[in-house]
Amino acid sequence: MAAAGASISSQPFLKGRRSDGGFGLGFSPSDLGGLSSPAVVQICLRRLPHPARRLEVKAIGNVFGNYFKVATYGESHGGGVGCTISGCPPRLPLSEDDMQAELDRRRPGQSRITTPRKETDTCKILSGISEGMTTGTPIHVFVPNTDQRSHDYSEMSIAYRPSHADATYDFKYGIRSVQGGGRSSARETIGRVAAGAVAKKILRIKSGVEILAYVSQVHKVVLPDGVIDYDSVTVDQIESNIVRCPDPEYAQKMIDAIDAVRVKGDSVGGVVTCIARNVPRGLGSPVFDKLEAEFAKAMMSLPATRGVEFGSGFSGALMMGSQHNDEFYTDENGVIRTRTNRSGGIQGGISNGETIYMRVCFKPTSTIGKKQNTVTRNREETELLARGRHDPCVLPRAVPMVEAMAALVLVDQLMAQIAQCEMFPINLDLQRSVGEPINGSVKVPSESYPSV
Repeated sequence: MAAAGASISSQPFLKGRRSDGGFGLGFSPSDLGGLSSPAVVQICLRRLPHPARRLEVKAIGNVFGNYFKVATYGESHGGGVGCTISGCPPRLPLSEDDMQAELDRRRPGQSRITTPRKETDTCKILSGISEGMTTGTPIHVFVPNTDQRSHDYSEMSIAYRPSHADATYDFKYGIRSVQGGGRSSARETIGRVAAGAVAKKILRIKSGVEILAYVSQVHKVVLPDGVIDYDSVTVDQIESNIVRCPDPEYAQKMIDAIDAVRVKGDSVGGVVTCIARNVPRGLGSPVFDKLEAEFAKAMMSLPATRGVEFGSGFSGALMMGSQHNDEFYTDENGVIRTRTNRSGGIQGGISNGETIYMRVCFKPTSTIGKKQNTVTRNREETELLARGRHDPCVLPRAVPMVEAMAALVLVDQLMAQIAQCEMFPINLDLQRSVGEPINGSVKVPSESYPSV
């Protein structure tokens, strides 16, 4: 039997081409009909050439949001920068002026404590708008670059700037845009700020949400806790000085601190505080998609950020639970509130209706006018004296960037909340905004649903 099996394994039909054109087991049942049932059949399987597979690498990293999606594009010294917004609701009144007001706050050359690069950052909406209203289709925004000086970056094409993205971009891609840092430049944030202006308008019209940010620390100049009232601070107070600190006394101290390093060709970092008032209750989700987790990703995606904290932040580690807990009470309008707000308006990853506040830490600007040790792309040690026009402190121009990212998170979460939790009748007495009075007695959730 063994001999019979061996002879069978060597038969050509086991190695032949099948009727379908493939290779392998090319026999039919009739081919084995003449074999006695006890015969041992040895079948040899071999790996055969496979048609070429198409490999797709999805390493995008340029899109933010789930329902309100924003894709930014462009490089610092390319033809221009901008964004494409998908998911914007139709019938929203929108014009280029809405975006321009925010872009003017972000643009360079505003004062002596920002980069002297002269850009008007004039935006142009190329799609998604008809007769002053959004159409529900993608909105394309373009901002041209008009003041490029690529020759300022000739040294940086050879040597890596310390603590900048020059080296890591090269490690990852094997090629980089040496003029102004390409995508690692803060000019990428133009698209974010333009999209943030749209998000702000949606939030204001739909829910009355107001988002404000201001500089609360520059280097060692720290605005003390309690100086700024989160419930009453205004945009006019913030915009009243070039550093965007709402307290005049500390604003001047911050300006002096930036001036001191600016004339030496050095830089400093600091902290931007962001508040969001009148945020609807219920935004955010448990577990992985907590509201503060979404905020953290948004803020940490901004250039030069190094940390973010909410409410009491790290100082909460110094308190006991009895000191830190925000006790509940019912206010004069019958609305459930918290007496304190150490949670920063977020509990369990979900907004509770109180003012959301967070602090975002920014490091000193990497590109400075002082000689530093570094290496070339060929791994040779050298010294680098960077040229070009750079902010001695990113904080004043970071304020509108932080506001924009906060708005993008909130509008995305608002859309998610409407999509999931407003499909069926809701308990308005629990989910109405803080400050909105309740008419009549409080209902329990079951009373909100019609009887079946």
